[in-house]
Amino acid sequence: MNDVPSRQPDPGPAASAGPLDADEHLIREAEKIATAVGRTLPGLCEVVLHDLRNPDHAIRVIENNLSGRQVGDSATELGLARISDPEYPSVIQNYANHFPDGRPAKSTSIGIKNASGDYIAALCLNLDVSVLSPLTLTLANLVATETEHRGEPLETLRNRNYRELRQVVESHAAERAVSPRALPREAKRELVRRLREDGFFESRDAAQVIADLLGISRATVYNYAK
Repeated sequence: MNDVPSRQPDPGPAASAGPLDADEHLIREAEKIATAVGRTLPGLCEVVLHDLRNPDHAIRVIENNLSGRQVGDSATELGLARISDPEYPSVIQNYANHFPDGRPAKSTSIGIKNASGDYIAALCLNLDVSVLSPLTLTLANLVATETEHRGEPLETLRNRNYRELRQVVESHAAERAVSPRALPREAKRELVRRLREDGFFESRDAAQVIADLLGISRATVYNYAK
């Protein structure tokens, strides 16, 4: 991982001796933003600044290098799209992406235009979602308000069936971009029936586990399972 910002040794003719032109000045100011944001989110979010004036060697700064790219590498497809079309959206946020090793990422790309309305740079943030998934589960347990089994040690649920059950519930909710407890009633009913059909009700205390994950009563779980 590269936590130290790198800069292209030769940013091009625009940075030659003498007063900086307006475009180069704007990009150098954006470099400060890329470096600051990256250092605020170390190890979690890759921050890349692309100089779209030089698409074959576009990367000017890369903080928290999670993708394996280097300063001087070429622009991405989004960068090329902005170069060819000044009307291309300036901000594309929270879109699904992947790092080269397959880890899931959530990305945001911000195009930067000069005074003439041409894209000259792009600031891209690539959030490592795989790092946050365990944290999300931990926080869900932390803020749960069910009290019936609060005094029981968590280790009583550390069996394989429970892990599989929790993964199914979390995945079902993630597909709808909500937490399991925020699922609509019909979605919860559909999920419970699916769990019954898949045999999860055969494991010990499955109904109570499902109730805790979905924020409903055990009786409601049995009612949904009919």
